[in-house]
Amino acid sequence: MTLLEQIDTKNVPEHIAIIMDGNGRWAQKHGLVRLVGHNYGVKVVRKVVKAAKMIGVKYVTFYTFSIENWNRPQDEVDGLMELITRSILEELPDLIKNGVRFTTIGDLAGMPQDCIDAVNEAIEKTKMNSDIQMTLALNYSARWEMNKADQEISAKVAKGELKEEDINDDTISQHLTTKDMPDPELLIRTSGEQRISNYLLWQIAYSELYFTPVLWPDFMDEDLYKAVLDYQTRERRFGLVSSQITKD
Repeated sequence: MTLLEQIDTKNVPEHIAIIMDGNGRWAQKHGLVRLVGHNYGVKVVRKVVKAAKMIGVKYVTFYTFSIENWNRPQDEVDGLMELITRSILEELPDLIKNGVRFTTIGDLAGMPQDCIDAVNEAIEKTKMNSDIQMTLALNYSARWEMNKADQEISAKVAKGELKEEDINDDTISQHLTTKDMPDPELLIRTSGEQRISNYLLWQIAYSELYFTPVLWPDFMDEDLYKAVLDYQTRERRFGLVSSQITKD
């Protein structure tokens, strides 16, 4: 029985968040410049979205470029900006054809204009698609996101539009960039690193975490299926004890 055949399609995460780590190390391992690794990584994104759609996942969010990534060498940053822009436009016909809705989270205004234009075009041309939503976290930081939410909520309180005593978890969630999608049930990080790196800190409060040593350019369909199968072995208690959980 293949890994795909082992998956219980009634117990698949609705939303998977992914930290695509290891592109640079993969390139260096193969005697290539780091940017080549990022190019290979783009191809993996396409495969993962297709594989996720096949098993019934509805949302996949990729940590593509963090606010901290601006501190990398300038030639790598410039290359990444060009790669992101070009890849969005090149992948757009397939996204439209395969029913993929494209969205982004993060401070898009801080990206180059040609990248913003490409993002907006992809968002507009795929907005009616509903098979699966592919989200790129661009110029993103969870701390930036939560600070932004705090500022928006504080402004509403100051204007009398919201009472302090009415602020709750849902209030905060509705002011995050992910307000239109469910929190991820599963977070995957490749390359063997075991940290969150300022990614979706509020949203992953109850996510299952899966760390794999596989470098992102080597991440295949089977690696996604392994992560989902591992997820299906977890008992998700949300603060309860096992005896309180009723399973079908």
